[in-house]
Amino acid sequence: MQNPITSEKLTAMEERMAVLGITQGDLLEKFVRGSGAGGQKINKTSSCVFLKHLPSGVCIKCQMDRSREINRFLARRELCEQLESIRDGKATAKTQAIEKMRRQKRRRSRRSKQRSIVDKRLLSTKKSLRRPPTGD
Repeated sequence: MQNPITSEKLTAMEERMAVLGITQGDLLEKFVRGSGAGGQKINKTSSCVFLKHLPSGVCIKCQMDRSREINRFLARRELCEQLESIRDGKATAKTQAIEKMRRQKRRRSRRSKQRSIVDKRLLSTKKSLRRPPTGD
């Protein structure tokens, strides 16, 4: 099988890490066993990558692929995104998605529920006026 990570991607990643000031000495890298579906194979192989940036304390755990090398690349990419978001003071797409889900799952307030019930009643009366007349 051919490695999907090309040399251009690797050099671009190294340049991105250099711009952010990340060196290989700053990184603590461990290979741990993954979790989730996969049965015996996932329980026996250590293809999950745990990456910690020691100066900032940012930890990344990546288990996107079955290949250890791809997971190493993806973990470094995710670390760069995390550090850029911290540097720029912006939320990453991942944290934005998590916050969106949290907002959607949050319980509605009483006032909001009452408003929606009033709106539903108004709509129901409007629709009842559209019915054809009955022969009473």
